Amino acid sequence: MIHPPGAVASAFIWSVTILFAVAGLFWLFETLVLARYRDDRETAYGPEDVQVRILTIGAEDVVQQTVDSLPASITDRHVIAEKPIAIDGAEVHVVPESFSCEAVRKGRAIEWARQTLSCDREYVLYLDEDSIVEEFDGLPDADIVQFSERPRYTGSWLAYFADVFRMGAQIEQHAFHRFRIPLFAWGGGIAVRKSLEDRVTWDWPTLVEDTAFLWRAAESESVSYALDSASFSNQAPPSLGEIFQQRRRWAAGNHQEASNLPLRYKLLAKGRSYVWAIAPIMPLITVGVTLSGLQLFCSGLLQALSISLALLMVAWFALGLFQYDRLSLRSLPMFALVPLAVLVHSVGATAGLIAPPDDFHVTEKTTD
Repeated sequence: MIHPPGAVASAFIWSVTILFAVAGLFWLFETLVLARYRDDRETAYGPEDVQVRILTIGAEDVVQQTVDSLPASITDRHVIAEKPIAIDGAEVHVVPESFSCEAVRKGRAIEWARQTLSCDREYVLYLDEDSIVEEFDGLPDADIVQFSERPRYTGSWLAYFADVFRMGAQIEQHAFHRFRIPLFAWGGGIAVRKSLEDRVTWDWPTLVEDTAFLWRAAESESVSYALDSASFSNQAPPSLGEIFQQRRRWAAGNHQEASNLPLRYKLLAKGRSYVWAIAPIMPLITVGVTLSGLQLFCSGLLQALSISLALLMVAWFALGLFQYDRLSLRSLPMFALVPLAVLVHSVGATAGLIAPPDDFHVTEKTTD
């Protein structure tokens, strides 16, 4: 017979496990079923149809590396900064302090650029200050074109491994073209059709302007979405403190913006936020029910399910290493760090749901 404390523990552990299992099954459905129907659109627009806008506060050296990485075929280049900086190979614009709108921080800068800069190109390609464009041949015919990211090590191995873990889980993006509303966006490499941008605008307060724009655009009209095969290199957070603040902002912003979605997408987005926040508990549950001999409701089933979910996390890390071309026998010792990678990736999300930030924390960048 399970005593009351055991009953409470059993209910909590089962609730967490079931929630994570549902998310895991949905991820498998995305990647094994929906992603099989690839969106193989051919390139329809070349570099001459694109205006690049690089967003920064004033990281001059970092921005210069990004500008230097642009192919020569992209000639319409702009840097949107909060203070004057000197950049070779791009026109620098400083957002005036007098400019006022509903958007804040990065969103405010993007909205100022939308209202102010002349653009006769079909697309605006937005890059973060640290987005290195390793390849770019053009764009498919879609209203929003998302590029993949490839975070690189900048000072913290644990933060880097957390991003490797995240890259493995994010292969679900290959299924996003099957959704009416894709589940998230990465603003460090996203191209937006100029006419769509002018209809939707960026003029609203949010902590996640990239995902918020994608969601509002897809909700207001029928929007075509494509994931480009090219990936852009960006910086992983340089410290545990920085990745904590980054994940805190992402989780809080996504959770807040999800309130504006239609019901089924709202439930999906908010459920994903909760799963992200409780992810560090799953390795503890697996170890607890496997090694401690706890007498819980359906202990055998719980043990099998928790081990399966732990293996799914290991698979995400393996997929991340595969994307970095580092999956080999030599990488096996890294798998011992999976629980730490999960913790580092998720603890900020836990904090973001419990204590959302009041302001936009800009992740520190380094000069490689």
